[in-house]
Parts: sequence; structure tokens; C-alpha cells
Amino acid sequence: MSSAEYDLIIVGGGPAGLTAGLYAARAMLKAVLVEKGAVGGQVLLTDWVDNYPGFPEGISGFELIDKMAAQAARFGMQTQLGAVTGMDLKGPVKRLAMEDGSELTAKAVIIATGARPRQLGVPGEVELTGRGVSYCATCDGPFYRKHEVAVVGGGNTAVEEAVYLTRFADKVTVIHRRDELRATKIIQQHAFANEKVHFLLDTQVLRVVGKDGVEGLQLKKNSGEESFLPVHGVFMLVGTAPNNEMLPLADLAADPYGFIPTDGEMRTVLPGVMAVGDIRSKAVRQVVNAAGEGAVAVLAAEAYLRQLG
Repeated sequence: MSSAEYDLIIVGGGPAGLTAGLYAARAMLKAVLVEKGAVGGQVLLTDWVDNYPGFPEGISGFELIDKMAAQAARFGMQTQLGAVTGMDLKGPVKRLAMEDGSELTAKAVIIATGARPRQLGVPGEVELTGRGVSYCATCDGPFYRKHEVAVVGGGNTAVEEAVYLTRFADKVTVIHRRDELRATKIIQQHAFANEKVHFLLDTQVLRVVGKDGVEGLQLKKNSGEESFLPVHGVFMLVGTAPNNEMLPLADLAADPYGFIPTDGEMRTVLPGVMAVGDIRSKAVRQVVNAAGEGAVAVLAAEAYLRQLG
């Protein structure tokens, strides 16, 4: 086998990548975590995390990531900042092309490049993200007890999350730009049967209104009529986009949405290549399962490296 610079390269520094880095460092693998910017991923967009075990009072997204990174660093996790622009993962030596023209090589690779919520692209959305604008009902729903909130979207995720939010909010208004929902009929039936869920179809969001937090939404019917909906929070659930621009999607047998399928040990179809976290083809994307996947992937990588001898 040709020589490789590392035993393992971890691409991405979110919760999955950081946990993989921790496990790799503790296993004394010759490993490096590559991150194009600040470690943390989507968690850095979350003002407060209430559902990660071990923090009974909750913890800010920034502080949680800071603690994860510090723990991995304590065991000597090596980190390299830089953007990966391409990957050749089919051979025994995996090759990663970097934005600065350099190349990293390894015997095994863990892909932890994550995903990003699709933004609606309206004024006020970016400015109020984390202050009333959210992309995860499971993460932030409990902050809206006894309040009124809106969900933007008409697919399965949006309608299911709208029903979930009724556990906390007094009223949930689903806003969809078309005249009918895209969610499957059984999911729609559950939502229609819930007296807390209301619907505004044929309606677009023009602006998220608020200064220090969300105060409401400026809306426009497709017929042209405008209105204002007062809410304390808005959940933009119009889809998730994988961070896969640097990945050889055909080689990895990506699903139709661009996410990477794996088995239960996080192994992709390519030997020595694992995928973890939000880039995986899966239904649940939470910090807690991303971290678990990072640990599992390193164990799978260790087993693969032992086979190589």
C-alpha cells in the first residue's frame, strides 16, 4: 500500500466531527480534523441548547462547542484550518485537495461536513436568527410555551413539526405559498385534527418583523392582499441542504437529496470512508445523535485500519 500522511482525516468540526476527533485522539491514531472555519457547525446558530445530556440548566450553543473542542484538544486532537475542494476516496490512499493547492492523504476518512437549513431569503431572517427565527422545532420549541408561533413550509417536516410545537405553543400557524400542502395525507390529517394548528395557504412571507426579537411576519396572499401576523417565533422549515460540494457523490452513492447513506457502523459504500452527522442520509438530525455517530465512526475506522495491518 502506498504511504499516507495520516491514519485518519476527519472533515468537518461540528459535534460529530469533534467527537470523532476526541475518540481518534484518545485512540492515539495519527489523525487530523480539517475545518474550513470555526468549529461548531449549526450548533453555533443555536442560542441555547436544552436537550443535550449532562447540562440540566441548559447551555449555549457556543459554550457547548467550546467544551467539546477543549475536551478533544486535551487529548491532543490535531486541527487544520482550510477548505477541502475535492476528494478522491476510491483508492487505498484517500486524497483530499485543499483550497490552498496542497493535498492531504490518509488511509481512512470520516466525512462530517454537515448540512445547513435552507433559508427563506426574506428581510429580517438572518438578523433575527437565534432571536425568534429558528430552523429546528425539536431544539427550540420549549422556549415558546404559551406563545404563538408560525411554521413556514408545507412538506412532511414542516407539518409534523407544527404538530410537535403544539406541545408548547398556544397557537401554531402554518404558512405555505401553495394552495395545498405537500405533506402526505396522513400527516395532514393529524395536523387538521389539532385545534392548535391553523393554516395560511397561498401565502408568502415578505419580512420577519422585530428589533430585539421576532414580533411578527409581514405576509402577502398570492392574490396580492397583505397582512401582519403577530408571533413570538417563526420556524423556517423549507428544507435542509447538505454541505456536499466537495464530495464525490456518485462514488459515495448519495441519495437523491445529496446526503450520504451508511450502514449502522457509519461505513459508506467506499472501504475506509465513514460519514457522520447531518451529512448522513437519515431522519433525525440532533446534536446528541451526531456525537454518537462520531464515536461509532472512529471505532469503525480503527477496525478498518487493523485490517490493513
